[in-house]
Amino acid sequence: MNVMTPISDERLSAAAKAFLERPKQLFIGGRFVDAAEGKRFATEDPATGATITEVAEAGAADVDAAVQAARRAFEDTWRDMAPAGRAGPMFKLADLVGQHLEELAELEALDTGKPVAMARALDIPFAAEIYRYYAGWATKLEGRSYNLALQGDPYHCYTARQPLGVAAGIIPWNYPFAQASFKIAPALAAGCTVLLKPAEQTPLTALRLAELVAEAGFPDGVVNVLTGFGETAGAAISAHDGVDKVSFTGSTEVGKIIARAATGNLKRVTLELGGKSPNIIFADADLDQAIPAAAMAIFGNTGQVCNAGSRLYVEKPVFDKVMAGIEEVARSLKVGPGLDPDTEIGPLMSRDQLERVTSYVTKGREDGAEVAVGGSAIGETGYFMQPTVLTGTRPDMAVHREEIFGPVLCAMSFDDSDDIPAVANDTRFGLAASIWTRDLSRAHRLARSINAGAIWINCFGVFDPNLPFGGMRESGWGREMAREGVEGFTEEKAVTIRL
Repeated sequence: MNVMTPISDERLSAAAKAFLERPKQLFIGGRFVDAAEGKRFATEDPATGATITEVAEAGAADVDAAVQAARRAFEDTWRDMAPAGRAGPMFKLADLVGQHLEELAELEALDTGKPVAMARALDIPFAAEIYRYYAGWATKLEGRSYNLALQGDPYHCYTARQPLGVAAGIIPWNYPFAQASFKIAPALAAGCTVLLKPAEQTPLTALRLAELVAEAGFPDGVVNVLTGFGETAGAAISAHDGVDKVSFTGSTEVGKIIARAATGNLKRVTLELGGKSPNIIFADADLDQAIPAAAMAIFGNTGQVCNAGSRLYVEKPVFDKVMAGIEEVARSLKVGPGLDPDTEIGPLMSRDQLERVTSYVTKGREDGAEVAVGGSAIGETGYFMQPTVLTGTRPDMAVHREEIFGPVLCAMSFDDSDDIPAVANDTRFGLAASIWTRDLSRAHRLARSINAGAIWINCFGVFDPNLPFGGMRESGWGREMAREGVEGFTEEKAVTIRL
């Protein structure tokens, strides 16, 4: 692999530099304000470990103020606004995201370490499309009419959907700008008002988004942004009786904490959690497509992807060929700072994350796995990790069973395709799976047998606003995107009229 040298912020545009120079405050009730306790915390560049800037640290009092602002906006304005009226500022926000694409991509690359080319081509444009897609849904929510099964003609019955109220989105650090859109857009379309809490590691684009929300013309309090820590601000949001729904993306362990906190007022909860997704390549697959896809299914975004194809199962006749191809990709990837336009793999998010990933590789070696390529941290500056391939792993190994959230692939061969459903399902997770074969009958049978919320056949990681996404088992509750995403922010009521 080619390892590039960390660079300064000289590559940042004037717009990105100007944002970094502005105060980083909370966005509550349409205004930027300091935290009630005056606390601030640093966000760092994972390519260097250096502090980028400091942002306000929200506490319980700030959460309460944001909930009250959101409740007022919900009851006084947003809930009863004509659906087309809600759609207007959402379309405007989508346009503003597109207009500021380069600036947002730079800030995302700086704060997360991901390649700026990836943020420019995927993260920011996809978020803009999510706002645009759900702006269209604002005018299309509907109920249905029913005939009663046990009654005769004198009744007219129908269902109607109404917004839940105040919704909170708590998002992770791997795709912060896109993840914010997954929470905010469907909630707004449904008529809810929103609190957004970005991960403490990546607050920058959420705060820039707050500025764009103000520019788009949303009523005060419809969208509120609280930067802070999960154990304080996140916990206060999850337990607050004024919050009607929490939509969380992150680890399974934190998802369980949120689910327990939500029992106070039985708020609705959507959880998109971890995964240990199988990627299955049969001997009849188109290997020219399957090999690079399998490599980037685990190395893309430095492996910090909930649906990463981290368990690779390859039919024995083509195992050596597939592994040689993936190892070649791993060695050729350009590892470097996100702001370098040539970077293909950025750093891991933090020193803690780097230590977590390397400790898993060490444990894998101790348990008998072999490192085919990679396996080590890179350099003394920043949090860089070699793309790593482990062979000889077994189902009882921690590297095979637990979500590592880094560029570490566990590769195994198989002889009997009849064993694959049981092998693929031998996990507490159930987020995604990929199947590579020219035998579509086999592909459909496997798709039916594998317990995962997303099944990709002869492809990987295909996301679309019109396609629901979410997990089974300990990978979560509910679905994001598509109709299911917006309906998840509504209550359905049945109305029965005696004529």
